[in-house]
Amino acid sequence: MSDALFPPARRDHHTGRFFDGIVPMPIKAEVWVDASQRALIIETTDITETWPLLDVRLIPDQADKARLVLRLHGDPLRRLVLPDHRLLPDLPHATRRAPVIQRSKLFVWAAAAVASVGLIAFVLVPLMADQLAEFIPPEGEHALGEVTLEQIRGALSENVDGVHFCTKAPGRSALDQMQNRLTQAMDAPPQLTVHVLDHPMVNAFALPGGHIVLFKGLIDKAADPEEIAAVFAHEIGHVVSRDPTRHALRSAGSIGVLGLLFGDFAGGAMMLLLTEQLIAAQYSRDAEAQADVFAYQVLQRAGISPAELADMFERFRSLGGEISGIEAHFMSHPALGDRIAQARAAVPTGFESRALLSQSQWADLQTICDQTSTFDQAQ
Repeated sequence: MSDALFPPARRDHHTGRFFDGIVPMPIKAEVWVDASQRALIIETTDITETWPLLDVRLIPDQADKARLVLRLHGDPLRRLVLPDHRLLPDLPHATRRAPVIQRSKLFVWAAAAVASVGLIAFVLVPLMADQLAEFIPPEGEHALGEVTLEQIRGALSENVDGVHFCTKAPGRSALDQMQNRLTQAMDAPPQLTVHVLDHPMVNAFALPGGHIVLFKGLIDKAADPEEIAAVFAHEIGHVVSRDPTRHALRSAGSIGVLGLLFGDFAGGAMMLLLTEQLIAAQYSRDAEAQADVFAYQVLQRAGISPAELADMFERFRSLGGEISGIEAHFMSHPALGDRIAQARAAVPTGFESRALLSQSQWADLQTICDQTSTFDQAQ
């Protein structure tokens, strides 16, 4: 190291205040430069410290620019305060900045951080959610579905009460008959709570705890009650496999991680995203395929052709861009053409369907949302 960096040998004393990082009080200190040691000597009544000159750094003092505030490189606590700047020329690295980290390293660290968040949100959280779903008791799962349904009702409406339930008695009776026909064809039918929402979205989905939600728009667009029953059976398949519970836990966990990352601690924006995720019900291809197979079996046992599921797919595909709800829901899963072919192939040779509802009952179901009372809205 060149001696030109260091001051000539002298012992000019300065009086200052020393903060030792332990006691929150200043200690009177005598300070001088020892050129032979290439060090700054700090001496109090109790201690003597030696700071290498190359490690002494200046701290800008915004309150009193006349003072000189010094620290030791690498020490976050100890400070030396001098009344003037006379000592500054003797400190060769006083104003030296910390080395700038190379941008390439910053990019690597940033990429590693993003990858870590992605691993947690989209790999570890789903794995934990699948495990946790097995331990949720039925009553807890049902309550989760109720809370989620209320969130969805509120998100889909500007009204304080949310989207109204459709509960007109004749229509409800027709829907109950459809449900009974399907569940009686099952060996171990699950506990179901079926809702119709007065909303034009052409959609249906299942929620945790056996909640199945049909939209008025779905009923309006269906050609016959058997198409509604095909959608109904498909959603029952998700309930039996507990797909909604796993999906809700995955979405909530992943969105919670992202909420912490982006500072949405109140969860408002993230809750809207969760609602959208639950309505879309983006299950895996395997889960969708299993729900389709379940629907074929239940429909066949109930005396309804599995081809009704294919007819439903065909009908909504033909509507093209006019429909964004159920078409988007099903198009996001296995290829629609393959599913149509598989549903038609599931019809046994010589299979004969039995009428699901009478014409008057079908008309009642189509008007289930008409004249919904204030009492019904609160249910």
